[in-house]
Amino acid sequence: MIFKTITLSALAFLAASPTHASEEQAQAQATAKKPLVRIPMHKVSDHEYVNRFLIRERDALLNLQSSESKMDGIATPRKLNALRGGKDESEIIKDYANAQYYGVVKIGSPPQEFQVIYDTGSSNLWVPEKGCVHCGYRLIHGGKNKYDKDASESFVEDGTEFAIQYGSGAVSGVFAEETITLAEDIAVEGQKFATIHDAAGMGIGYAFGYFDGILGLGFDSISVGGVETVFHNAIDQGLVEKPMFAFYLGDNADGELTFGGYDEDKFVGNLEWVPLSDETYWRIDLDEIKMGDFVVGKTDAIVDSGTSLIVGPTNAIRSIANKIGASPTITGQYTVDCETLDSIPDITWTISGKEYTVAGKDLTIQSGGMCIFAMIGMDFPKPGPAWILGDVFMRKYYTVFDYDGARVAFAEAVSSF
Repeated sequence: MIFKTITLSALAFLAASPTHASEEQAQAQATAKKPLVRIPMHKVSDHEYVNRFLIRERDALLNLQSSESKMDGIATPRKLNALRGGKDESEIIKDYANAQYYGVVKIGSPPQEFQVIYDTGSSNLWVPEKGCVHCGYRLIHGGKNKYDKDASESFVEDGTEFAIQYGSGAVSGVFAEETITLAEDIAVEGQKFATIHDAAGMGIGYAFGYFDGILGLGFDSISVGGVETVFHNAIDQGLVEKPMFAFYLGDNADGELTFGGYDEDKFVGNLEWVPLSDETYWRIDLDEIKMGDFVVGKTDAIVDSGTSLIVGPTNAIRSIANKIGASPTITGQYTVDCETLDSIPDITWTISGKEYTVAGKDLTIQSGGMCIFAMIGMDFPKPGPAWILGDVFMRKYYTVFDYDGARVAFAEAVSSF
């Protein structure tokens, strides 16, 4: 009887205080810890990577033969412009022919699904629109997924022109606003992104790639048009537990991208934090780079999930290639004799006093009887970086990106085998 009286009293109190109860519930929801949001990162196989390399080599040779150039057949040094943020500045430091990892993003209401490269080396989101030209071929991987603004209830027209200049040409379209969904949990509203109507500048690598577009994870300062990035908006809208994301890239396997923090099961030891040298790219200072008797003193690099290879100054990479007996190709990459992989020296980067080493045998991408050297030379004018630490580095070291803290962290990744 006492229990019944207490229960009825409690029910009466709750019935008389609906506002109080709803306020408590809202507060509890607001303070509840948000879970890590995980996006699987699919990896292009080494076999397919090598096949694409051979296609690019063939096309480059055909172009060379049809021109009046008197080149001697060895690639000239590659010089690309550095991406500069601001109103109409739209040059980017790379193309995506070598990209190996991609994942899903959803755009619109109801959501339309796209495969994108989650790229820490750029800051804009773009996908091809319905009617886009030079946007893949149906015979290759079924063609590209294309955004249909008429099928989305959350589409808001903007119309401002968007353009990025790649090494092989331009990619152009217009800005719009939409709801962007990462995994199933993060729905970023009112996000400005670009719908592309001509992707000719992506070249043959885009046609053969599994990705439809690019989702940049750099800083607003290098965003074309000064657009706030998807992740920055997610932070502002309170959609992530921490202003961090992290990459685990599987070696010969798929990987994972987490938003809102990092996964302690994906690495061994402790995370080592490194401050950024500036908040444009995820750019850090390097104390030293050493590979055999090749040594470079203080320099800098960007940590770039959208680049598969290790990129360095043309002269430096040429010197390394000569020392290991690598052969130059017409597209600027190098091949090595697969029988000599064990003789390739390890490479070590010293960052904030700590050494990070990648074994020499892991500096190649191998399929069948071909081994591609996973380092390439490019020269970037200022404010571009000297080096790029791409997926070759990030496969070995779990990498955390702290947006508000302006820092990155590295730890040895657990094996994906």
